[in-house]
Amino acid sequence: MGRSCNKSQQQHVEGPIIIGAGPSGLAVAACLSEDKVPFVILERHNCIASLWQNKTYDRLKLHLPKQFCELPLKGFPHTFPKYPTKYQFISYMESYASHFNIHPIFNQTVKSAEFDKGSNVWVVRTEEFEYSSRWLVVATGENAEPVVPRIHGMELFGGAVAHTSVYKSGSEYRNKKVLVIGCGNSGMEVCLDLCRHNAKPYMVARNTVHVLPREMLGFSTFGIAMALYKWFPIKLVDKIILLATNLILGNTNHYGIKRPKTGPIELKLATGKTPVLDVGKLHK
Repeated sequence: MGRSCNKSQQQHVEGPIIIGAGPSGLAVAACLSEDKVPFVILERHNCIASLWQNKTYDRLKLHLPKQFCELPLKGFPHTFPKYPTKYQFISYMESYASHFNIHPIFNQTVKSAEFDKGSNVWVVRTEEFEYSSRWLVVATGENAEPVVPRIHGMELFGGAVAHTSVYKSGSEYRNKKVLVIGCGNSGMEVCLDLCRHNAKPYMVARNTVHVLPREMLGFSTFGIAMALYKWFPIKLVDKIILLATNLILGNTNHYGIKRPKTGPIELKLATGKTPVLDVGKLHK
């Protein structure tokens, strides 16, 4: 479903306006499509899942098992591995959009979205078009915009400076020293990739961070935590997860990685800060 429009045309949408054609936007569109509700998806790039297609590194895989990452109404193919690659995830989303007949309007950067109290509708403007609807769904993602800190003296540095959104592979850094700033999942993953291409990465971190094993005894750590959370208080779940983590990974203080005082799941729910899932980084 979805609609197109001519240049300079104003369009009223009977159903919701969805901003963003990533996983969340497609999921909303699929559910609306199942109930025969019209909609429009506005996407600023020229493809669905643009963040996955254009701003991710080559070795990226889902850190959670596929059953936790599939979209509603249509799961991953049974032939996909437990942790699909980024290319498999992209192909899944493309087949998902095709299955539900979702056709976003591409190259539509939203400039403003305002609620008109007089007409009781949302007015969404792009560079060329204006859309109105009673409903607005913002599905632009939490990692859509790269954040590059201003570091004193960076302009005098003679080497290359790159954000992870443009990093593809460690092959171009072979035998070079590389400083990675930030030890979230992306920073840790880039360090591992650099090691596997014979680069020499160094890492600095501003804050404390929880590093958890991706799996415990063959089961997803995230899955175990969610199962325990159904029966026990969150603080107890965190204690169980951290006890098991210390047995599996050891004390991360030895690597200069200090844990926050708040447990990993409680911290995620309170602040949105995601724990790092280790896929071999600590071994390096």
